[in-house]
Amino acid sequence: MTDPAIPDAEPVSRTHVSQGLTLRYLDWGGGDGAPLVVLMHGSRDHARSWDWTARALRREGWRVVAPDLRGHGDSDWSPDGAYLSSYHLLDLADLIDALGAKTLAIVAHSFGGNISARYAATFPERVNRLVLVDGIGPSPEVYEHWDRIGSPARTRDWVEKRRATAAKPAPRFATVEAPMARMAAANPHLSPEQAAHLGRHSLRQFPDGWGWKTDPQVSQFPPEDFSAETSAVWDAIACPTLLFWGTACTTTNPETDGRRAHFKDHRTVVYEGAGHWLHHERFDDFMAELRNFL
Repeated sequence: MTDPAIPDAEPVSRTHVSQGLTLRYLDWGGGDGAPLVVLMHGSRDHARSWDWTARALRREGWRVVAPDLRGHGDSDWSPDGAYLSSYHLLDLADLIDALGAKTLAIVAHSFGGNISARYAATFPERVNRLVLVDGIGPSPEVYEHWDRIGSPARTRDWVEKRRATAAKPAPRFATVEAPMARMAAANPHLSPEQAAHLGRHSLRQFPDGWGWKTDPQVSQFPPEDFSAETSAVWDAIACPTLLFWGTACTTTNPETDGRRAHFKDHRTVVYEGAGHWLHHERFDDFMAELRNFL
């Protein structure tokens, strides 16, 4: 299926409007009738994180689209910090409708999996394949810990963190080297080339220096945000689902923690020693599995 005549070109940057925000997505092209695959990045990431995967899939005949979530990359920041999963879900639904595809495949990493699983559960007739790369959310032990803390205490903690984040000036850097070095140090599983690529596309030049494109508020999840990410969501997913997990991930293996039982048609791929960015760390292996599945 691979077409060597298709060059490894850069994608076209396009936008759509959802809930009053102008949201950017990368369109890697594809001929009329080419099947659509949407690549969803995780929290504090961006669409360019999928460049290697997107180029490979494009060369194999797919129409590939990778959005920047609200508050990420080159998409608008929410003026009221509305980064709940339900808002992201509606953004995704609006994008898919704008693309005009009746059905599609979705490949999602981390928090992007949270959004994509909910979309697949809510609109099961639209999604024909779902791939979750360390992307089914917090482990059961985390939920148990949250239950012990209780919603009022967690809500107060969220309020205090939101206020502290809003009051703190966004970090600025005189050059791109310092933040890129910080990203490389924080993600030791990435190669220097991968870290440089991800870091370069994570930064924007502001009047007072270089800074991160991501809204600082995107990581402040209110207690109720994950309440919809329950077994009912996974039970409602009708399409075949491929789960990726690495033994160096901070989450737990869905095959052994009980969550696998909620997926009607699924397979789990486990990579020894791979961490949260396993689609980068084990790219060739990842792409072989992805090709076979899609």
